[in-house]
Amino acid sequence: MRPRFFYGWVIVAITFVTMGIGVNARTSFSLFFPSIVDEFGWDRGTTAGAFSFGFIVSAFFSPLIGRMMDRFGPRVVMEFGVLLMAGGLLLAPLTTQPWHLYLTMGLMVGGGSVCLSYTGQSLYLPNWFIRRRGLAIGIAFAGVGIGSITLLPWAGYLIAQSGWRSASTALGILMLVTLVPINLLVRQRPEQMGLLPDGDGSVAQVSRPSVTIVDPAWVAVDWTLGRAFRTARFWWLGLGFFCGLYAWYAVQVHQTKYLVESGFSASLAVWALGAVSLLGIPGQIVLGHLSDRIGREWIWSVSGLGFVICFAALIALAYFPNVLLVYVMVLAQGLLGYGVTAVMAAVVVEIFEGRHYGSIFGTVMLAGLAGGAAGPWLTGVLHDWYGTYTVAFAVGLGISLLGSLTIWLASPGKVRAVSGRSHRPGIVKASEPAAT
Repeated sequence: MRPRFFYGWVIVAITFVTMGIGVNARTSFSLFFPSIVDEFGWDRGTTAGAFSFGFIVSAFFSPLIGRMMDRFGPRVVMEFGVLLMAGGLLLAPLTTQPWHLYLTMGLMVGGGSVCLSYTGQSLYLPNWFIRRRGLAIGIAFAGVGIGSITLLPWAGYLIAQSGWRSASTALGILMLVTLVPINLLVRQRPEQMGLLPDGDGSVAQVSRPSVTIVDPAWVAVDWTLGRAFRTARFWWLGLGFFCGLYAWYAVQVHQTKYLVESGFSASLAVWALGAVSLLGIPGQIVLGHLSDRIGREWIWSVSGLGFVICFAALIALAYFPNVLLVYVMVLAQGLLGYGVTAVMAAVVVEIFEGRHYGSIFGTVMLAGLAGGAAGPWLTGVLHDWYGTYTVAFAVGLGISLLGSLTIWLASPGKVRAVSGRSHRPGIVKASEPAAT
């Protein structure tokens, strides 16, 4: 008998709030960036490098977080991330040298963010849903958009009124007050509460809901990190994650400064940053839902196309600076590009589901975080070399195209079919033992 209320939606709500604050606290570096450059006179490659260093730290932490999740569960991982990230934001105002910025915004904020953002949440949220996995993840991750239209304008206001240091302090306090208590409520799997994914009754009634399997031989393997490491699918996923986060953060870190230098007002540049995340709300939810119907591969490719359009619009702005191109950039990045977050966890869990999923996802995400580190850094370096962003954005466009193709080679739909495609010939219904 299906319970009236499924606790999985509480997990979605906690993730929504956690990501709304955690991801945007890290994103706020884009707002701090112009003030820090102007105040200290450091070159952009050095300054943006602190953000990129945070991704290097995140890449180092990612497999460790996966192992921690498998061993200790999400409460320990989430609270560790909150304390580390809030500490970095509270200490960042003491910055006087570049290495201070690398320690606080890089090591601490970057290291903590891997727990609170897409990586950490993807380690346990997919366990709560199967049929509606894309929709649930899309809703949860849409919290980033709500946070962007509340936290980023607020942080921008504090920067304008009191400076970036006050904004950093306020964000650190907000994280401690809000995220410490709510993350005590998270659980790793519905089975720990006697429930089944999607709210399909209780463990006492049935051992596991049926799933649609395309490749029974693949699914029968107990996928450890070592076994996954020796498959082509693992490496295609790693390349896809690298390309996706390279494009994402290459744009995110540099677009505010680029728009101002292109002749647009600072208020429009801040609006554009917030609008992208705002549009990501319907983008993530709709594309996540569609991925449950038509497959993860199509949505991944649509996201890559969004960043291709985004980079093309940014390049065109150098020659035809007008607001229409800004709108194109914002719409493509938010409505299409951000859709990748609704399927990132799904594509890994549907290929390598099992007891060691946390370790496998954390290691795949290492490649993604390496892309997130490379994007802002290389974009800044290429700007410093050429005196323009054109070459850097062209590189981002090419990487986006490559990333949109990798998912078809990883082919999660050839392992497990999404609910909307479970009627195809050759797909069998089978029961899988719950992971322990």
